[in-house]
Amino acid sequence: MKSVSYIFGGEAKVKIMRLFVFNPGLVFSTSEVVHRAKTSLTTARRELGALIKAGLVKKGAKGYILNRSYRYLTAIGNFLIDATPFSEKEIVKKISSTGNMKLILISGVFLHNPDSRVDILVVGDNIKQSKLLSTMSSIEAELGSELRYAVFETSDFQYRLGIYDKLIRDILDSRHEKILNKLGLQSIPQPSNAIHRA
Repeated sequence: MKSVSYIFGGEAKVKIMRLFVFNPGLVFSTSEVVHRAKTSLTTARRELGALIKAGLVKKGAKGYILNRSYRYLTAIGNFLIDATPFSEKEIVKKISSTGNMKLILISGVFLHNPDSRVDILVVGDNIKQSKLLSTMSSIEAELGSELRYAVFETSDFQYRLGIYDKLIRDILDSRHEKILNKLGLQSIPQPSNAIHRA
């Protein structure tokens, strides 16, 4: 994040830019920007003012919204996706602190793959749900986007994998990266001569 914040003039500005660029149809009040970007009210007001002057954000009666006609929107969006604030190791470290992780897979927003069912798939045991929720929330604040994620205990995941569960199959069939793979999971096997019952 630091190298990106140097370019755009501050970490808070990058978070707020991500919030609008990755949620193009949503209107945010000042307090929502403060909450979602986890910044102070003073900082949020200052950065919103700067982004309005730049033309990236518009202010309406109900709040602030992305200016979809901004000339450099596509370029900025692609740059912010590529310049993810977390390395793969950092994501693994953060999520692994919430339980005994066996598999962490990234897709979606991390890989320019909007059609993916999830952004993160987590498989493990003894997962502290409240801590995982807090961790995902902190990642969302940095990314500026709500994450679609799925969490499974190892036995449940392996069972679903074995019966060719549609969600698991869709995730593994789409473009993804396994950033932690203690299960030795390869590409999903296809059923041969399987009998599908209604």
